[in-house]
Amino acid sequence: MNSKERRIYIEGLLEKISKPIKGINLSKELGVTRQVIVKDIALLRAEGKNIIATSDGYIMIRQETNSIRKIIALNHKSNDIQSELECIVRFGGVIEDVIVEHPLYGEIRGMLMIKTPYDIQNFVERFKGFNAEPLSSLTGGIHLHTISVEREEDLKNIIDELKYKNYLISD
Repeated sequence: MNSKERRIYIEGLLEKISKPIKGINLSKELGVTRQVIVKDIALLRAEGKNIIATSDGYIMIRQETNSIRKIIALNHKSNDIQSELECIVRFGGVIEDVIVEHPLYGEIRGMLMIKTPYDIQNFVERFKGFNAEPLSSLTGGIHLHTISVEREEDLKNIIDELKYKNYLISD
């Protein structure tokens, strides 16, 4: 399989699956190095394919035509991350990313795509396992999330819950 055929295969696979796939798994399946897969993904992105890299692997984002997206500003301590994520997922929200404004680098965005309680648990366990600091630690707890929901009522419930927990930054 040449490089063009491999990229066509990767694109087709990513269009079919709904969960991320790790680059190492793609490399084993296709008999190439992980670095070759990284290059293929970069070329697919350059062609305009909406592929993101999450900590769980690569996934192609499909824009739902009827979904409602909103960027919300939040502030809380690191030990409130799980609670914050649960507030959003509980009402059917998808946490697409986390964004912080760094004084040197500008906007830094981490792709999350957290949709279920299982996704939250997996994220929290990996977070602890890596002994890492959240991006919001760079900004004193202030961060943004892009969230998507299917209904306005779901968005209102999420906002109300985040306000109640004093996580939401509002004027």
